[in-house]
Formats: sequence, C-alpha cells, structure tokens
Amino acid sequence: MTPKYIDIHSHVNFTAFDADRDAVIRHALDNDTWVINVGTQVDTSRSAVELAHKYPEGVYAVIGLHPIHTSVSYHDKQELGDEGSEFTSRGEVFDKNIYRELLKDPKTVAIGECGLDYYHSGPELIEKQKEAFVAQIELANEIGKPLMLHIRDAYADALVILKEHSKVKGVVHFFTGTLSEAQGFLDFGFMISFAGAITFPPKKDGTGAHSLEVIKNIPLDMILTDTDSPYVAPVPYRGKRNEPVYVREIVKKIAEVKNLPEEEVAQAIVANAKRMFGI
Repeated sequence: MTPKYIDIHSHVNFTAFDADRDAVIRHALDNDTWVINVGTQVDTSRSAVELAHKYPEGVYAVIGLHPIHTSVSYHDKQELGDEGSEFTSRGEVFDKNIYRELLKDPKTVAIGECGLDYYHSGPELIEKQKEAFVAQIELANEIGKPLMLHIRDAYADALVILKEHSKVKGVVHFFTGTLSEAQGFLDFGFMISFAGAITFPPKKDGTGAHSLEVIKNIPLDMILTDTDSPYVAPVPYRGKRNEPVYVREIVKKIAEVKNLPEEEVAQAIVANAKRMFGI
C-alpha cells in the first residue's frame, strides 16, 4: 500500500499521548497517513519500536540518542512525564549494544534523532554530543540504515562530521537553515525535512522567511515532511498539541511555495520517504 501522506518524524511514543495514543495513530492511518515515531534515548526508543509492532502496516520506528540527552538536560513532561527518567537526570552514555539490537528490528527504519544541538551547550557538552553522534553514525554504517538528524545552531559542524564518518545517507529533520546550508546536505545525499514552522508567518526580523526560500529552490525529490508531534503544530492548529495527521498542512504549504499541485507534492514526498527508509 502507498499512503497519501507520511510523517517521517513524530513522537506519539511520548507521554503527551498516554491518554489517547492508539486513537491518534488510528486517526492518522484512517486519514491515509503513515507515521514514523522517533526515540530520543533508550526508553523512548524502545517504546517507538514496541508501538510500531502494534500495527501491521504504516507505523515505523527510529531509535537513537538525542544530543540534549547526552548530558543533564531540560526535563520535558510531554516527553517523559512527571516522573521522568534516570537517563534524563544524569545524561545517557550511548550504548552501541543496546541500540544495535533495536536497530536490527525490522520495524526500525533509521537511527536518530542524533546530531548536534548548540542552543544551550558549552564546550564540554558539545564534545559529548559529538562523541555520541559519531558513535551513532558508526552504528548506522554497520547495520546499513539511514540517519535521522536533529541539528540546531550547528549545521556546519554536523556536516563536517558526516563527511568524515558517514557511509550512509539520511534526513535533516525540522530544517530551519539557509539555502546554502541545505545545499551542503543535499550535495552529500541527505534529504531535507520541513515541519510546522513553515506555515507560520515570518517574524519581523525575517526569521522563517529563509525556509520558504529553501523550499522554493531545492528539488522536490529531496524533500520530506515531519510534524515533530507533540510540538510545533502547523497553522491552523498552532498552539494545540501536534499530531501526525496534521502533516497534510505542511504538504499543502510546500505545494503553495513551489507552485505545484498538492497531489503531486504529496506523492513525491511519500516516494522520497519510501526510497530513504526502505518501506
């Protein structure tokens, strides 16, 4: 089966969906939308795989260690709930043996979200992020599955590391960089994924406008879409809990920016995802 839409990066495995997780997934599937749920550390990676196995088709997992979880980090109740996790409180050291088994699972389509996040990081924390990033690239090379990248304020450094270590391709999720930064990843064979922020009006300082420039100028066959649910719901759902089914609004915006029929854009994005993740 080929769906109409695909959300290549969601977190329905997070505690934000504890009350209605199955309903959210089934709502997406009933609306012709496939879902890839992404782990951020051991606990949420395991739950992403477990969730994928509850559905015969259309739900997949990505497993990995988010850069902010390599050290003591902000505790997000939507991710881990009121009790949290021991990994969040102390920072998780990437264990290749644990993640190797999760990556071998047939429902697991990539490793991530891994990468670099410099938003609130000093030199010592950045070094931990780089070590975990390289370890995950090495594991992706070993198993032969793609990378799901989280990059914030660190596109140039991430690309250098990829060029030094990666033998596989992947996708930069929730891309917010410039056209020249996007081109660097495209030239290395990585796809670019856009999220709900592209539906927001640009800020007074112009922030956000460059994402539309990127969409307009990069090839359709290298574009993917993600919601990053439960975060950053697109217009007209802005401010509400995000869900995978809302990915259609991101597709609609991409079609508008590229001046193409929405159906053509939707079909291309699904084809891109199938090619990238082997689904």
